[in-house]
Amino acid sequence: MSARTDDLPFDLRSLTIFLAVCDEGAMATAARRLGLTQPAVSLAVQELEARMGAGLFDRKVRPIALTPAGALLRQRASALMSEARQIAPVLREVARGRLPLVRVGLVDSLSRALAAPLAGMLAGRADEVSIFSGLTAAHASALVTRNLDLMIGVDDLGDVGGLERLPLVSEAYVLATPRGAPPVATLDDFDRLSRELKFVRYSARSSTGVDIDRHLRRLGLEPPRGLEFDTPFGVAAMVAAGGHFAITTPLCVLEAAHEVDEVAFAPLPGPQLRRQLTLVAYRHQLGRLPRDVAELCRERLAGDVLPRIAAAAPQLAAAIEVL
Repeated sequence: MSARTDDLPFDLRSLTIFLAVCDEGAMATAARRLGLTQPAVSLAVQELEARMGAGLFDRKVRPIALTPAGALLRQRASALMSEARQIAPVLREVARGRLPLVRVGLVDSLSRALAAPLAGMLAGRADEVSIFSGLTAAHASALVTRNLDLMIGVDDLGDVGGLERLPLVSEAYVLATPRGAPPVATLDDFDRLSRELKFVRYSARSSTGVDIDRHLRRLGLEPPRGLEFDTPFGVAAMVAAGGHFAITTPLCVLEAAHEVDEVAFAPLPGPQLRRQLTLVAYRHQLGRLPRDVAELCRERLAGDVLPRIAAAAPQLAAAIEVL
């Protein structure tokens, strides 16, 4: 029976024999190390070369030397065998409820609020923990390419299959102006404000910036472009300094950790704009961990984050809700 075209041209046994010959420099020595006969080792190497379609050893020299193809295979096979040897220990750890590595993408507006609690929890569940704070768009791409195990952000990747999505918090966008700026109750007031103060934006690289720009265009409002920032701190700092206004969210205000006494907050005029932050992970890949992480996040948000927001700026308390 001919081999299927999608069959690998090697198995772990043949790679083990190949690597032993590489290490020993002779098939007879490799055979003794493996407890095999020399003809068995020689046959395994010949079959591997036939299936690979390339010679792996130069048999004209002693000790036998690797061909360029053999050198490349040795490099790749060594890494592959190292990974293979880790499978059984990792499975035993997982069976005991512990993971070897967990990689988390955390939207920057939750970094100050959740990074430390998340790290503490995950350190008890995994040998290695990596938490990456930044823009949701970058984390979404990393999750899809399996360079992250779970992410918390404003994109639930609804068009990607095989994922579980656990909503955490919903918040309304609010208007942030310097203290003493005229009140904004209507869209005409907003348009007038944009002529008196400069609008500082969240970068179009961020989901927040995209949402705000799209919302303003729907309302027929297009404040002149000027300053924009990737981070909540930059936006908050410019508003507090005076001469600028912004559209932001309660979590972004908290993340900025900027002096809010110099900033006034009010609901956006016209239709409300909200965003939802969601935990997204591959279904069945991490067991109960995503649900446990989501529960921790909700507990910290309700018990710690919301009270801090209300204390810093009471008018923001009604704009955020734990789900």
